[in-house]
Amino acid sequence: MSVTNTAISAKTPHDGFQQPRSDDLLQVMNLVKYFPIKGGILQRTVAQVKAVDGVSFTVKRGETLGLVGESGCGKTTVGRTLLRLTPATSGEVIFDGKNVFTLEGAELKAIRRDMQIIFQDPYSSLDPRMPIGESVAEGLLVHGMHDSRKRNQQVIEMLKRVGLEDYHARRYPHEFSGGQRQRIGIARALALRPKFIVCDEPVSALDVSIQSQVLNLLKDLQREFGLTYLFIAHNLGVVEHISDRVGVMYLGKMVELTDRETLFREPMHPYTKALLSAIPIPDPTVHRERIILPGDVPSPINPPKGCNFHPRCPWAIEKCKVTEPILEELKPGHLAKCWVAKEHIEDEARLQPLTSI
Repeated sequence: MSVTNTAISAKTPHDGFQQPRSDDLLQVMNLVKYFPIKGGILQRTVAQVKAVDGVSFTVKRGETLGLVGESGCGKTTVGRTLLRLTPATSGEVIFDGKNVFTLEGAELKAIRRDMQIIFQDPYSSLDPRMPIGESVAEGLLVHGMHDSRKRNQQVIEMLKRVGLEDYHARRYPHEFSGGQRQRIGIARALALRPKFIVCDEPVSALDVSIQSQVLNLLKDLQREFGLTYLFIAHNLGVVEHISDRVGVMYLGKMVELTDRETLFREPMHPYTKALLSAIPIPDPTVHRERIILPGDVPSPINPPKGCNFHPRCPWAIEKCKVTEPILEELKPGHLAKCWVAKEHIEDEARLQPLTSI
């Protein structure tokens, strides 16, 4: 894998910089992933799709960090890149004290055991020609469990833990419903007893009634096995239910990051406010003002100068069109990437002494 290492140390400030803590399991620093666009007879690179453009965050042990945003904002690419399923362009990912992008051979294989993924599509992620018991056991075999009896016992244990039966191990993926297939995907991710799982929209393809069952199962498994999740989704209701902290992405960048209660109660970034205004309220007597964003999401090939959200932002000022803000802590534990929000916070701080007289 070819990665341009930016050599960012824990002491070097960058967009979204947070001082590493002893309870951090994962630190993502200035992660960048560009996809080249080829053109011409010689198939030279003529442009870059900036799928992930300088994303930074940390995930504490045992917590669930939700990652939300519109389709195409780079959420899934972040998850796949930090696991090295997709090669990164630059940046650093520190997992349990080790730089994931510099590991090779046996060290890389060992750390993959602790970092797993649940894919969005529960059908295409399973081999249709392989019984699901063999699919769940595949990782165990790769990582050295050659005793078929022990391997089968662990497969049956995982299947039962996610709500399936031992005889299901002999069946093929097409014989299961969507919810059952996703449970198989969860069992496969859990088989190696990992520390960290990327949940890539694991309930978006399921019926609403099944979604709640799978979400509750994920929470139960997290408590039982001490798991840490990066939960990728576009459904804010789902994210609110399962996440401890939430990061909001727009056009390949992180624009807001804070704990769940603060984000849903007091969002700072205009894009986050627009997303929250679209959540339906199950009460016909309650009215919420809907924020309709003008225009479409700009192309990630040629994002706008300054703040990449300013062409659609109803509160944009001249500074937004010229200078890109950085993701910084505007309130304790609340990071936002917005000039307007920063000026508002600074104005409140200046007025505070007057109001206290």
